[in-house]
Amino acid sequence: MSYFSELAAQYIDGEWCTGNGSWDIVDVDPYTGDKLATVTIATVEQVDRAYRAAARAQKEWAATNPYTRRLVFERALRIIEEREQEITRAIMAELGGTALKAGFELSLTKDMLREAMQLSLLAEGRLLPSPVDGKENRLYRLPVGVVGVISPFNFPLFLSIKAVAPALALGNGVVLKPHQETPVIGGTLIARIFEDAGLPAGLLNVVVTDIAEIGDAFIEHPVPKVISFTGSDKVGRHVATVAASHFKRTVLELGGNSALIVLDDADLDYAVDAAVFSRFAHQGQVCMAANRVLVDRSVEAEFTEKFVAKIASLTVGDPKDPATQIGPLINPVQADSISAQVDQAVEAGATVLLRGETNGSLMDPVVLTGLPLDAPILQCELFGPVVLVVPFDGEDEAVRIANDTPFGLSGAVHTGDIDRGVRVAQRIETGMIHVNDGTIADEPIVPFGGEKNSGLGRLNGDYTVDAFTTVKWISIQHGRSRFPF
Repeated sequence: MSYFSELAAQYIDGEWCTGNGSWDIVDVDPYTGDKLATVTIATVEQVDRAYRAAARAQKEWAATNPYTRRLVFERALRIIEEREQEITRAIMAELGGTALKAGFELSLTKDMLREAMQLSLLAEGRLLPSPVDGKENRLYRLPVGVVGVISPFNFPLFLSIKAVAPALALGNGVVLKPHQETPVIGGTLIARIFEDAGLPAGLLNVVVTDIAEIGDAFIEHPVPKVISFTGSDKVGRHVATVAASHFKRTVLELGGNSALIVLDDADLDYAVDAAVFSRFAHQGQVCMAANRVLVDRSVEAEFTEKFVAKIASLTVGDPKDPATQIGPLINPVQADSISAQVDQAVEAGATVLLRGETNGSLMDPVVLTGLPLDAPILQCELFGPVVLVVPFDGEDEAVRIANDTPFGLSGAVHTGDIDRGVRVAQRIETGMIHVNDGTIADEPIVPFGGEKNSGLGRLNGDYTVDAFTTVKWISIQHGRSRFPF
């Protein structure tokens, strides 16, 4: 099937329909620039219909036996497995993802669907004792009702499914707003998968739209009780502010500025491999990517020589070519923005160890060092193939530099002494950090989330249950209470 011709639509209340907006989102292949699809945007009225449909369908879904709900996710998993080659080609076209990236995203997506099967059964209640004689306290874990999900462009299939599937598994309805750059992979493809898997109509709705058309209507709408957002810290701050003003909970997975720390006793060859993957996976368009590689000065020269040599060997080009390791950024604007940041850093005194060309959405890898510690580029998230090498003297300085950022998502420490690595890792202000590994990791039952400007809340496993359910206390008085009047 041609995903881009068949799925360029809205999916509301179990029906495929055209948006009622006055303009179109043009879905473009970031490598070729070819138009993949045109989607007329959804209006405020269509967002309202989507939320109302989810609220209606959710009541019966929540009352459905969780073992029955689980079957939907089993079928969705089988559908993805059967259509894996088609989905891979679509990821390459819409995202500019390489075959390696597509395989990685599909693997994560399938793991999340397997976890959703288990989550269907995890909304457990509790019985608690009472200081009052004859009183029984029951805690019920209930769906919140409807969840609004806003997903990003970099891993749109996985990061949409990561919120959508658990929210549905726990008995909620969902309205999904995918990123404008990836309306199919991050949105309508997911609707088709769940439709074919037998999800009841109305439970999952996908609205392809833009804030220029709907303003904050997606967040402000009275139906959703939780907003799950993945994206930049700037937009996340706005989402949190608007949601809080309407007494809605948020789950925010925001940006990162991760540091991979190479201590003086590290296996340098292994650390090079980990650092290259951690920075250049999917062209660096990963929130957990290692923007900064911090290297003990005693091994800086040897590490940097090997590091730059390996980066220089990476193949940049057509994501559909199996040999390609670095494909295009999501659009030329992103590539130009990253290039401008590099130019500013060089003008401010950074040393260029490696830099090629920027051509449209394609950007050759860049390695900078010699940066002043107050350089602006060290403080921000770099969503592109640029890495900053920063030397340090001893653990204390490494920790100070690693923590000198408003972000705190991921990180890594490389050392020959595991206990030393854990001690350093405990001092880094991040939600996640990995000893002798890369900075990019996500496992379905391990809490995922950040500190500082990298987000609020956690997802995966029990934390997802907390995010997409609410607790209700029902007490039962056996016998008669005594009242003071």
